[in-house]
Amino acid sequence: MESGRIITVFGAYGHTGRFVVSELHKRGWRAILSGRNRAKLEALHRIYAEFDVRDASVEEPAALDRALAGASAVINCAGPFADTAIPVVEAALRAGIHYLDVAAEQPAVLAVFERIVETARAAHVAVLPAMAFYGALGDLLATTAIKDWATADEISVAVALDSWRPTNGTRLTGKRNSGQHLILSDNRLQRGDPPPRKWNFPSPFGTQEVVGLPLAETIMISHHLRTPEIRSYINASSLADIRDPKTPPPTPADESGRSSQIFVMDVVVRQGGAERRAMAAGQDIYAISAPIVVEAADRVLSGLVKSSGVMAPGEVFDARDFLTCLSPALSLEILGVSDSNFTASKSR
Repeated sequence: MESGRIITVFGAYGHTGRFVVSELHKRGWRAILSGRNRAKLEALHRIYAEFDVRDASVEEPAALDRALAGASAVINCAGPFADTAIPVVEAALRAGIHYLDVAAEQPAVLAVFERIVETARAAHVAVLPAMAFYGALGDLLATTAIKDWATADEISVAVALDSWRPTNGTRLTGKRNSGQHLILSDNRLQRGDPPPRKWNFPSPFGTQEVVGLPLAETIMISHHLRTPEIRSYINASSLADIRDPKTPPPTPADESGRSSQIFVMDVVVRQGGAERRAMAAGQDIYAISAPIVVEAADRVLSGLVKSSGVMAPGEVFDARDFLTCLSPALSLEILGVSDSNFTASKSR
């Protein structure tokens, strides 16, 4: 394998993991396929015969060390991340390599920020949790929208899905993280969910009832943007889908394996009477996590990130440039923000 172009994907055979492996393959990276199930790894290896296979579990640190040996970074796709994030981060630190994951759950992301930051800095390693639809995308949109404002009075993130067919991993994670989530209110993280409200999404969604669903983006945004209030919502119909045990898992709708699900994420940053907005739309919330996390890994390993420690994407990347590079998988619209590349638009 070419030195410096090798990334271990832990949980490679999972639903999101397979999208990540495919994205690495398309970009010319080499992958080490890893996870606890050897049979599933071997099945994936039949598709990507040029990639190595190294089975490992979080209960066996020595096996994790072998899985990361020779890699420049590890992308953790194995949930629930409450079980896997810290052991895989610690293995990355032992190996002296960078760590990224696609976690959505708040406790796992918060644990990485609280427990790993000093050791990651000392090891000169970049640790980027929640580099996915939930987490990084909201943080990058909020950073794009706030732009040159030093502070904001409130940041709101609203997601609309035409449907949500959850993976088994999503269902298991939901059970592990049931109950109230963390919101940022009065400048501190506290338990609570914002009350239901109406949200005017762009076409084809229109005005919908949304309910509180704060996930990893609350942790990420509060880490580096100055605002006393962060609220996160999702359209109520999608939450009903995921709470219904009869809702089937996602099914492929094209040759890439993406489902037909469409989404929009709308982020509003308010300062006094002024409002700025950044929106992203695309197909399949699981599939879009692959170009997000691989783009981040590419930038870290290309030397574009000079800092080390646990970081949010908006504080280490050019947020707008990052989002633009996700085209055509992601379409982007910015309202109320003007610079040399975009014409100012009036906020709705």
